[in-house]
Order: sequence, then structure tokens, then C-alpha cells
Amino acid sequence: MFRCSECGAAAPQWTGRCPGCGVWNTLGEERVEPSTTPPAAAARHPAQPIGKVEAAHWAHRPTGVAELDRLLGGGLVPGSVTLLGGEPGIGKSTLLLQVAAARARAGSTVLYVSAEESGPQVKLRAERLGALPDRLWLASDSSVPELVAHLDQVRPEVLVVDSIQTVHDPDLSSAPGSVGQVRESAHRLVQEAKARAVATVLVGHVTKDGSLAGPRVLEHLVDTVLSFEGDRHHALRLLRAVKHRFGSTDDLGLFEMTATGLAPVRDPSALFLADRQPDVAGSVVVPVMDGFRPLLIEIQALLVARAGSVARRAGQGIDSGRLGLLAAVAEQRAGVPLRERDVHALAVGGVAVDEPGADLGVVLAIASAAHNRPFPSDLVACGEVGLGGEVRQVGQLERRLTEAARIGFRRALVPPSAPAPPSGIEVIRVRNVVEAAQAAGVARPAAVAEVA
Repeated sequence: MFRCSECGAAAPQWTGRCPGCGVWNTLGEERVEPSTTPPAAAARHPAQPIGKVEAAHWAHRPTGVAELDRLLGGGLVPGSVTLLGGEPGIGKSTLLLQVAAARARAGSTVLYVSAEESGPQVKLRAERLGALPDRLWLASDSSVPELVAHLDQVRPEVLVVDSIQTVHDPDLSSAPGSVGQVRESAHRLVQEAKARAVATVLVGHVTKDGSLAGPRVLEHLVDTVLSFEGDRHHALRLLRAVKHRFGSTDDLGLFEMTATGLAPVRDPSALFLADRQPDVAGSVVVPVMDGFRPLLIEIQALLVARAGSVARRAGQGIDSGRLGLLAAVAEQRAGVPLRERDVHALAVGGVAVDEPGADLGVVLAIASAAHNRPFPSDLVACGEVGLGGEVRQVGQLERRLTEAARIGFRRALVPPSAPAPPSGIEVIRVRNVVEAAQAAGVARPAAVAEVA
């Protein structure tokens, strides 16, 4: 039979479009075993009042990597299953080898199963990372029965499988990586992890659009889904929790790729602003929130003469659709001449800014570049911008300003309804983008008066 990787709907023959959800090219072949009716059995775990359920063994145990521990709320939980996804070459295997070595040095027995690379390949990476503790075991099998046999032999406390798409069950006729193989192999590993109380981490491939490859049920089987992101041309790596049954999904882990592996970033704001030139027009610093973590990001804008019949609005790290909207607001509400100019905007450092708190900074960066007037070096801008040019409130403003004050900024452009600022920073309340441009000194007086 054929089963959809998105919704799980079954079809007797392959068709281009799933009959259940209507998505194209998601049907994969799998083998179906004859069904038998099992005899009635008593419940293995009888129901009991929720207050009497024993949960002491579900305590977090540190991984030895501080950024990962903070993201997971303290570390890996025995019996939990974590799925780590990311683009090829982003550093998934490097991170997990470092985690495995750190747990092994702490006294835990760790089994690292490399279903893609050979043992010598993994050892060469481990030598480069200095990750060769005695309690770290390595296997290079991809068969589920062989993997279970390794669990019986080593009896680990932590299991790493790299990757789930290459693990296969020989009882199934489909090829490794198919919908049926990934689902059944993951299901078997989840059962083994729960029964043996082994903290398990599975590496997952991603598709070209960034989503995890394989059936959607894979994400429902596991307890935690982590996304490892970053630009391969930059050293910065971001680790996010998409799903986490043992804690919050609003935190962020930051790493820097070095010659000796991934190193945690202690002060990301200082890293993003290390090479900033404050006297250049078109540069504005904005405090943004990524989950619960405040970051100071430099937004740069560059205006050039229109190259085609239609003016372009191109952004890197900034959504191009949002950039076009903010450019229209800057032109219509603040009098910034953009009709004959292409607008290019950049979030420096390879980070993606996708929250409305950066709107005011983008508009002011465009105005600064258009009038060739540098933005004040001690000033940050934070606020959402509406189509009327009004500046609106954003969440967790106090934490944003506290981070800005820690880095050394002394003033901030904020919405009128902003709460009282923390100590060390002064706020300038602005109602709209015109007042913001005037307060920052990046407005052309004639144009502002004309628009007003």
C-alpha cells in the first residue's frame, strides 16, 4: 500500500496527489502485514490518581553543554527521545559527539550509533574535537535488530543515532528512508528508550524547504524536536526547541563553529556588534527577542538608483515582503524618496529577524541611508510600525532595554505606551515614524514638514 508522509492517509495505488490532504508527491510505498486480532489482556499500567503518579525518575540530567542544557530546561531526561534536525554540514554530528563525550566524562555510559559514516570517520572527528573518553562506545550499524543488540551489550544511559533516515528494519521490504521505514524504526527505538530509561537523541534530515524529512508522525512520536539553524558562511549557529514535553520552547541556544568544535556564545549581542561602524548612514541597532532571549542586532539599509523598470526591495535576514511594506510606509508617511531607488536591507551576522519589534529600526535605517545622515551611536530603536506610520507597543520591552543598557546604549526610541525604562537608559517616546526620524536626526526637515 501507499501512505502519505504528511497526513498518514493510505491509498491502494500510487497517485500524484494524496487523497486525504491533497498534497502532491507525498505517497510512499510500504509493506502491510496481515492483521490478526490479539487476545484480550489486562492493562500493563493500571490507572491511578494523578497525584500519586511517581515522576522522580523524569528529572533532567545535564548534558555538559551549557547552551543545550539551558534550552532543554536542565538537560536530557532518562527515557526521553529527542529529534535534532538541520541542514547538511550545519554541525549536528559535531554537537552530538561533543554532548556524548561530555556525558561520558561525567560518568555515564554513552552509545553513539553512526548509521551514515564509518567508525574510522567518526573517530577522526572525535580526535579533532578531543572527544575520546573511555565510556563512549561507537557502533556503525544501521539495522534495528543490530542496534537493539548493541543496547543489550553496552547498556547505555544515553543513545545517539545518526541518523534515523538511514536506520532500517529488515522485516520491511521498503528501502531505508521511506515513509514506512522511518516510522517503524523510530517507533521501535522510542519503545526501547522508554522500556530501558535511555535518553535517546535521533538525528533527522531536512528537506529543501527546511522541514524534517519523513512522515509527520515522526515529530509526534518523539518528546522533543530541536532545530539547528545557521548560515554555513557564518560561524554562528542557533539551536531552537520546536517541541519540548519537559519544558518551554521559548528559549534559544547560540553556538559558534570553531576549529575545535562548537563553542557556546556567552555574549551574543557583543558578538553581533563587534565590528559595527556607528558613523555610517543606514545603520540602526534594534533590540529583538528570540524566545526569552534579548539580542541586539544591527540593521543596515542601502539605497541605490533603480536598476530595472520596477524598484526592488531585497532583504537578507529580513522578510522581503515586510521590507516592501515598511519601505512604503517610509515613503508615504515619512517623506523618504524611494520611487526611483532600490532598497537593500541586511540583518548583520547571519541571523534572521522575523519579529515586529524591528520595524521601527528598519524604517529609520532606510531614512538614514536616504538622507545620508548617520544614526546616533548611543541610540536604539524598538517598536512595531503600522500602515498609518504609528509606532506600536511590543512585548518584553523592559528586557530588551536592559540588554541595550548592558551593552552601553544610553537612549532608546520607544512607543508612547512603553512602560518605565530600567536604570541606565533613557527613553524617547515617539508616536509615529516622523517623530522618530526627527528625534534620531535622520529626517530631511523640508520633507517632514511637507508630509506633516
